[in-house]
Amino acid sequence: MSNLVLEATNLSKTYREGIIQTSVFSEVDFSLHVGEKIAIIGASGSGKSTLLHVLAGLDTPDSGVVRLNSASFSDEGEAKRGRLRNQYMGFVYQFHHLLPELTALENVMMPLRIRRTDSAVAKLKAQALLERVGLTERMEHKPSELSGGERQRVAIARALITEPKCILADEPTGNLDHNAANQVFNLLLELNQELQTAILIVTHDLELAAKMDRQLTLLDGQLVE
Repeated sequence: MSNLVLEATNLSKTYREGIIQTSVFSEVDFSLHVGEKIAIIGASGSGKSTLLHVLAGLDTPDSGVVRLNSASFSDEGEAKRGRLRNQYMGFVYQFHHLLPELTALENVMMPLRIRRTDSAVAKLKAQALLERVGLTERMEHKPSELSGGERQRVAIARALITEPKCILADEPTGNLDHNAANQVFNLLLELNQELQTAILIVTHDLELAAKMDRQLTLLDGQLVE
């Protein structure tokens, strides 16, 4: 069985505004294997986040194909892509996107509740993950009562609760100070080792990117190693 988690072949994306066309990237190939951790770096505006969104099925390519867990992904309808994402992917963003009216525990439970998992089962799994990310005493706190680093750790726990094959992270430390950024990033690396969850991260932080297995640069629309 292939250990490929996420694969893209000949991906191209162009934005069109009236008669103006702007190529974001062209004929990009990419692969992410079980347990692997990859950083995509590049200048601001180079298209890193757009590429991540296409790989995640949140946007569609103009040409090329994305496969998730060896199955067709990019050419599926939006509803099926959503189901596949919920099954195989977890996400961590620069801004945590936690629901402000819910506690940390309830936020982490949410992906399983969407799956209609039994509430008691979802709660036990969420509690275990929050303990693992060092938030045992903060489970009943709402996001407004947590620090930036704590909110990102809640977001990581939420991303992991479905036991995804991979986590896609878009500048997950970009909104944190240096110490909090290092703590969050090191936590991701620890979880990668323990759970063999593959990680694809978009970051401008070269120091953090250097800790990954591979660093790819999006330069002039091409992904180069």
